[in-house]
Amino acid sequence: MAYWIKFSYDRKEYIVDLDRVSGFAYEPNARITFWLPDSAYPIVINPQAHPEVHKSLLTYIQHVTEIAFEAYWVKIDYESKQFLINLKKIGAFSSEQNGRITFWLPDSTVPIVIHPITNSEAYQKIQSYIKQSTGISLPE
Repeated sequence: MAYWIKFSYDRKEYIVDLDRVSGFAYEPNARITFWLPDSAYPIVINPQAHPEVHKSLLTYIQHVTEIAFEAYWVKIDYESKQFLINLKKIGAFSSEQNGRITFWLPDSTVPIVIHPITNSEAYQKIQSYIKQSTGISLPE
């Protein structure tokens, strides 16, 4: 079921289906960034300027982490932000000889690089997701 929100941002009105968003980045200052579906345009919501939208995003994030988090959502601490990423939206993964896994959020230009030692829980979840979804294992 679609989870639509409506908000004003940069003098435009948006209506966005959050179920189509591939990931959210939560920063220490409480800002939440996401990229519009089928676009590399980032939306940055802070609680002071957009309190209702911020609350709606937090409600949605709580909702998906409760119902489907174990299956295909992963939390990753990366570049001073906490990302919540829907692995079902990722279309390509690469691995390096040192074990790092790289993937790209479909609606952004941000590459995410996961190292097996510094982000072991997320790394294992991504490895398991790739194996379960594709039948292919990346080298560790």
